[in-house]
Amino acid sequence: MDMIQLPELRIGHNVIPLPIVQGGMGVGISLAGLASAVANEGGIGVIASAGIGTFHFDWNQSTMSLIELDREGLRLEIHKARSLSKGWIGVNIMAALTDFSSLFRVALEERVDFIFIGAGLPFWDTNEIPLDVIHRAKTKLVPIVSSAKAARLIFQYWDRKYGRVPDALVLEGPKAGGHLGFSLKQIDNPAYQLEQLIPQMVEQVKELEAEYGRRVPIIAAGGIFTGGDIRKVLEMGVQGVQMSTRFVGTFECDASDRFKEAYLRCAPEDITIIKSPVGLPGRALRNQFIIDVEGGLKKPFVCPYHCLSTCDFINAPYCIAMALTNAQKGILEEGFVFCGANAYRVKKIVSVKELVQTIKEEYRASFENDLSPLEAQRENMPD
Repeated sequence: MDMIQLPELRIGHNVIPLPIVQGGMGVGISLAGLASAVANEGGIGVIASAGIGTFHFDWNQSTMSLIELDREGLRLEIHKARSLSKGWIGVNIMAALTDFSSLFRVALEERVDFIFIGAGLPFWDTNEIPLDVIHRAKTKLVPIVSSAKAARLIFQYWDRKYGRVPDALVLEGPKAGGHLGFSLKQIDNPAYQLEQLIPQMVEQVKELEAEYGRRVPIIAAGGIFTGGDIRKVLEMGVQGVQMSTRFVGTFECDASDRFKEAYLRCAPEDITIIKSPVGLPGRALRNQFIIDVEGGLKKPFVCPYHCLSTCDFINAPYCIAMALTNAQKGILEEGFVFCGANAYRVKKIVSVKELVQTIKEEYRASFENDLSPLEAQRENMPD
């Protein structure tokens, strides 16, 4: 059993010892602290770029625009992560962000190892990010998608528009936390669960690999919580996993203690699906803030900047950027906590090192039931 190890994840020339991508969690839940800790354990640590400027600058006091604040905040956070780790560092950038291109450019300039693009189709203006900038960069580009159909669309568009295709794909199922790429009817529909989506994506990627003459790793995400879960999806044909919820339960997670305690205290019935102002359903922990919004109590706010292109900020009952920033800081009376479907399974706060070791042990233990009685007897014999 000691010989059973998690396989490596290969993305282009990058060989990642631990096939785990720590999902980007905004606003401010995964910054340099968590990302560097995961990278130090051999996985890919990911900084969430949404609203990142607020953690370095005071919006009310700065003379910089909000776009400049986020841009410089991301640059500082990447530098901090690099100072704490020599491992693999990525940045998550939401395609729906108004300053998507600006943040994208910073991540390329800072030569992060990976850029993960979710929350919308990953298309950008070549006037803002010229093709030569993309082609010179060694940074690997990884869209986050919810279907095989979306993967093909992206490959075709990127090839035609940018002269390149994605280096890998994250396939995110409906059990993920935060904003979801599914309709309300699809979230609990068995036909749209990750286990059903993976075979479709595996077949699609085989076709794409043949057409474009390159290897395209698939990273499964959404509801993956244990080492046994990792084994299950790897055996279905993916090459790695993205995990987010479980990393909230670590000392290195950049959220406040009060945010983490919300995970520790929650029960399955506390996890709910909300209608976000950005036009997508989202999974969160139900609290008084959410109850008030559902009850029609508008949360007055002035939009300092239209940060999400899909946000109906004029008619929205609250500012989601402010709500999530407040939650990160522990001001839950003025915000709420995004979470995955398994948040109630987080029972204690541990170090990232301890968590990764536990996941490895869970992965090895998942093979025990596969042993014959004789093999199991030998496995349990003392040395």
